[in-house]
Parts: sequence; structure tokens; C-alpha cells
Amino acid sequence: MSEAVRILGIDPGLRVTGFGLISRNGNQLGYLGSGCVKTDAAQSLPERLRTLLEGLREVIGTHCPTQVAVEKVFVNVNPQSTLLLGQARGAAICAAVLHALPVAEYTALQVKQAVVGNGHADKQQVQHMVRRLLALPGEPSPDAADALACAICHAHGGQGLGALATSGFRVRSGRLV
Repeated sequence: MSEAVRILGIDPGLRVTGFGLISRNGNQLGYLGSGCVKTDAAQSLPERLRTLLEGLREVIGTHCPTQVAVEKVFVNVNPQSTLLLGQARGAAICAAVLHALPVAEYTALQVKQAVVGNGHADKQQVQHMVRRLLALPGEPSPDAADALACAICHAHGGQGLGALATSGFRVRSGRLV
């Protein structure tokens, strides 16, 4: 019998970073915990990043995951928001790397495709499917649900758009040619 893999999913954000921990044993998924690391908007950027780093290091130290899955940054309309989100994501990745954990990265489209079956699903659909897939008694918060969805995506081998073979195709302007 194979040993269970403990996967920590992280949905990075500068204000709220969601985390979710699941186990995968064969095809079985189990819920281990979830929550959020919140920062104070009154703090400086370096202090907020430190809060995220320390909070995630504590989560990792407490729950001992064996793998980490982090949602990739998408480009916002506001470049400043994208930069801040990227810095929060960097803090999340550093927390995992400081514990010598392997990190996988998935786009929101890949995560939604793997969990809901629709890469353009809304937050409520993600929450509902996470609740069903993990047999939770209630729906997790939106940030925790996104993190759990990221972990589920990783547990399924990154199924969805990220798992599609692209060899033999040329991609131009975001479309297969």
C-alpha cells in the first residue's frame, strides 16, 4: 500500500493568503486543514511579507506537508496589484523552499478546470466542488477553498488545461495554430 502524500495548497494574496492541506492516498483525497494568513494593511510591505512568510512557515511546521502547490499570478489590469501579488507569492514559495519542499505551480484556469471541469468557474462553484470532493460539512472560505482547490489540482496530477499535450502544436497569440 502506498504512503499518503500531504499536499499544501496556497492561494497567495497580500491581504489574505489562503492555505489548504489535503492527503492523497491512491485515488482517495482527505481533508487535513485549511485557513488564512492575514496581514494588516497599516503595516509596511516588508512587514506584511514577513507576516505571510512566518505564518506559512508555521503552517508547514505544524502540518508537515510533503509537497506544495501554489497558484500562479495572473496579469491584472493594474500592474501595481500584479507586482504586489507576485511579492506575496514569492513569500509563499520561500516558506516552502525554506522547508526543502517541492513546489508546483498552477494557473487559476488549470485549478478551476481540474476541480470544477470549467476553467472559467466562479468562486462559489469552486467552493461547492471543494466541499463535495473533500466531503466537508460546510463550505470553506473563498481563500481557503481556492487553496484547497490548488492542492486538489496537484493531487490529480495537474489535470485540466495544464495536462494537455502541446507537442506538435504551435501556439501563437494564446491560441493553438
